[in-house]
Amino acid sequence: MTNKMKILITTGIYPPKIGGPAQYAKNLKEAFEKTGHTVNVKTYGLEDNLPTGIRHLFFFFKIIPSLISAEAIFILDTFSVGLPTILACKIFGKKGIIRTGGDFLWEQYVERTKKKILLRNFYQTEISNFSFKERLTFKLTKWTLKNTSKIIFSTGWQRNIFIKAYKLRNENTCIVENYYGPKQSDNNFESKAFVASARNLVWKNFDILRRIFSKIPEANLFTENLPYTSFMDKMDKSYAVILVSLGDISPNMILDAIRMNKPFICTKEVGIYDRIKDAGIFVDPLNEKEIEEAVLDLLTEDGYKKAKEKVRNFNFTHTWEQIAQEFIEVYRTI
Repeated sequence: MTNKMKILITTGIYPPKIGGPAQYAKNLKEAFEKTGHTVNVKTYGLEDNLPTGIRHLFFFFKIIPSLISAEAIFILDTFSVGLPTILACKIFGKKGIIRTGGDFLWEQYVERTKKKILLRNFYQTEISNFSFKERLTFKLTKWTLKNTSKIIFSTGWQRNIFIKAYKLRNENTCIVENYYGPKQSDNNFESKAFVASARNLVWKNFDILRRIFSKIPEANLFTENLPYTSFMDKMDKSYAVILVSLGDISPNMILDAIRMNKPFICTKEVGIYDRIKDAGIFVDPLNEKEIEEAVLDLLTEDGYKKAKEKVRNFNFTHTWEQIAQEFIEVYRTI
């Protein structure tokens, strides 16, 4: 094996599409290329407009030439591109490594049922209530995870959930933490805006946030999705960041807030709690009163000063170069 390899990355979204997973794929690609690897990225295009199943089949055929010539194959989700990529790996005798993102099945289930089920409880309480499509997705995801050469999680929290739910072997899993960049800003706010930008989905808890902020005229809630550079500029000028979802693995918005030294309110149902517990304010996403009290306290001069000091004191870093190297080390173990 040579030191420089041909790497294939498969990902559901990639810039110019907006979102944390798109930025992750872009930065991982660039980090690999900085050390001399040749990287090919395959992502959804036309597939976005195709029905489930057909889009998987279309993507399967699209990636075959790149997959055959690749030495290392990194897959950045468990179902949308995970299923077709692992199927192609099995057929062509390749070893694929999955890096999990969120939980597609849980997200879809909560959106369908409108039930506010915490991610950590989902597989313990809801499997018997799955629709036919959800049962099929669960089985196919289980097959995908059991047939990958290695599974990379960004947190032990999600790894424990998945090991129990999908009956995975612990030795077939590992952890590569998300990107924690150096501090890049520490500007004062220009308005009392709380940034909560995300997709408008049930599990993001926007209904609670909107009710809370409708009662607080001195502050406003910003939920618009922007291109990454515009989003970071908006955050830089904002008062704080707020994320109260029913479960988030390693939320990029919170990690961005830390780099910008922005005080933040975050759900307790988060995979990186142990890493960032001293940097922010944490709330029960099902407790509306607790969330409202956290917002009101942060709007006080003393509350804001304390929150600002906490986020300023967080200085852990984990670079894209380190992440890329850890991915390569995982590849060399299979």
